[in-house]
Amino acid sequence: MNKKKPTESITVNRRAAYDYSLSDGLTVGLELKGPEVRLIRDHHVQLKGSFVTIRNSELWLNNLTLGAETARNIRLLATRRQIKDLEKQKVAGFTIVPTKLLAGGRKIKLIIALGKGKKKYDKRETIKKRDLDRGRF
Repeated sequence: MNKKKPTESITVNRRAAYDYSLSDGLTVGLELKGPEVRLIRDHHVQLKGSFVTIRNSELWLNNLTLGAETARNIRLLATRRQIKDLEKQKVAGFTIVPTKLLAGGRKIKLIIALGKGKKKYDKRETIKKRDLDRGRF
C-alpha cells in the first residue's frame, strides 16, 4: 500500500551540457531546512551558476539561488566512497557540476556529474550538431 510518488524534475541546468562534456550522473541528497524545501517544491530555485566543491571530505553545493534569497551553500549527502572517488576525479582535472534537481515523495535529490570544460570550438560544434538534428539546415 506504500505507493511511491513519481520523481518530478524541478529544475535542469541546461548550461552545464553546453559548457561541459558530462559523464554519468550521481544522485545525492541535500541538507535543507523547512522553508528551503517549500521554495524548491514551488519551483523557486535556480541551478544556473551553481557548482560543487569538496571541503573537509564533504560535498557542498555553492551559489544555489532559492527564491528572492541570494546564493546559499548547502551540504550534499553522499557516501564516503562516493566523495573519495569524486575527489580523485577532481584532482585529475574534472569539475563537479549540478545538472538536475528532483523531487519525489518526501525526498529532494540532486544529480551531479563530472564534467570536462569545452573549448569554444567544441561549443560551436555542439550548436552545429543540434541545429542539424533539428533539421534547420
